[in-house]
Parts: sequence; structure tokens; C-alpha cells
Amino acid sequence: MEYILLVIGSLLIALSFNLFFYPNQLASGGVSGISIIIDTLFGIEPALTQWAFNIPLFFAGLWLIGRNFGIKTAIGSVLLPLLVLLTRGMPSLTENILLASVYGGILLGIGIGLVYRGRGSTGGFSVAAQILHKYTGIGFGLCVALLDGLVILTAGVFISPEKAMYALIGLFVTSKTINVVQIGLSYSKVAFIISDSVEEIREAILHELDRGLTKLQATGGYTGEERTVLMVVVGQTEVTRLKELVRSVDRKAFVILSDTNEVLGEGFKLAGPS
Repeated sequence: MEYILLVIGSLLIALSFNLFFYPNQLASGGVSGISIIIDTLFGIEPALTQWAFNIPLFFAGLWLIGRNFGIKTAIGSVLLPLLVLLTRGMPSLTENILLASVYGGILLGIGIGLVYRGRGSTGGFSVAAQILHKYTGIGFGLCVALLDGLVILTAGVFISPEKAMYALIGLFVTSKTINVVQIGLSYSKVAFIISDSVEEIREAILHELDRGLTKLQATGGYTGEERTVLMVVVGQTEVTRLKELVRSVDRKAFVILSDTNEVLGEGFKLAGPS
């Protein structure tokens, strides 16, 4: 299944490149962005440029980082440029640069998200970012942002400042779409409840809201007193009902509500392979 996700994800990435980014010269970061810049300047086939970067970067990562690089990274480094080459003749779906940046970003984000769910990699700048992270101590996410930003800045110089700005939109949309593919659209809330009426609130949550909960032992920072904190996870639609239940028992209760992106377990998403 992981290899199937790698292939499907790579195909979607290739389609986003040939249907949206490449025809509109949107170099939204990564090796694909470099290939668009080089094609614009020298007329070199983008797939060839991507192979020229991906394969040496893979071996550099294998040498400098070692065990973090597996067979799926090798496959992705070769497969993605091949799919870019095979889908090269497909007509662009739009000449509107804004639409291309948004829809290209969505399709690219879905593809990358599927590759990540398959625990794979398409190589390229993700490898370069890992090398940079290891030898500079800079955070991995910041390394990726710096490399992508450098590509977009270069595109602004050699292609068009306006298209570089649209490429930034595509990059933003891609990052948000990756998150959606990996963790889904549903958000739950985790509530921490501090009250002098813990047992009454516990009974109300268990029997009226029909949610499980956890009792945590805590110590008051000011009083030093031992007390019980209730932790409960609820869906978005249950938040108002939870607050009403707590308020009906103890209007002075202290309630902390926080977003949680993914909850695994009974009553929520079943635990298992992502």
C-alpha cells in the first residue's frame, strides 16, 4: 500500500507540474521550480533537470546521512521525473496564473501528502534540507522554507517578479493541502476542567454527553493544594453542549479548550496504519 501511495502521489505531483505550474512558469520551490527556471533560460527539458538534481542529491544523502534513506526515496527520485516526462504533452487547464497557482498548489499538496502517508519521498530538496539540517543545526522546516524561498527569489529575477509572487501563493496552498491530506479536515477539542464539583461534572459528561474522560491529579500553583483536573475530548458540534453542562453544575469552573487535529481511539478515528 505504501508503494501504491508513492506512485499515485508522484503521478499527481507530475500532473500538477504539467497542467498548472510549467505552462504558466510558476516556479513554486523545489527541484521542479529549478527545472522551470532552467527551461526558461536554456530550453532544457524539465524532467532531465530534475533527474540531474534528484539522483546526485540522493547519493549525497545516502553518503552523508546514511540509514534515513531507503528504497522508496530512490524510487521517488527516479519515478517523479519519469512521470513528468510521460505527462509532458498534456494541455494546460488554465492560462489564469492565479487559478494555476491555487489549483496547482492543491493538486501538488494532495500528491505530496499521499507520498508522505506512504512514508515515502520524491527526493529533491527534501534530501537537501535534511543534509542542511544535519550539518547546520537549522530546523528542518526552516531549511525547506529557505531552499524554496531561494528558488522563488531566483524565479523573480530570471522569470518575473509577479509570477514569483503567484508562486508563493501556490506554495502556501500546497502546505495547507498537505496538512489536510495527512490529518484530515475534522478538528476536535480537548477540554481541561478545574472545578470544586469534579464528580458532578464527571457524571454529567459521562451520562448526558456520553463521552469518556480522564482524571488528572494536579497541584495548585498558588495554593499548593492537590486537586483533580478532568480531561475530555469532544467533537466540534459537542463543544457548546459541554460548556452548558459544566456551567449548569459549576458556574465558576475553569475550562481550557484547545484544538486537536487528530484523535485516535474509541468514539473517534480507529487507530491503525495512516
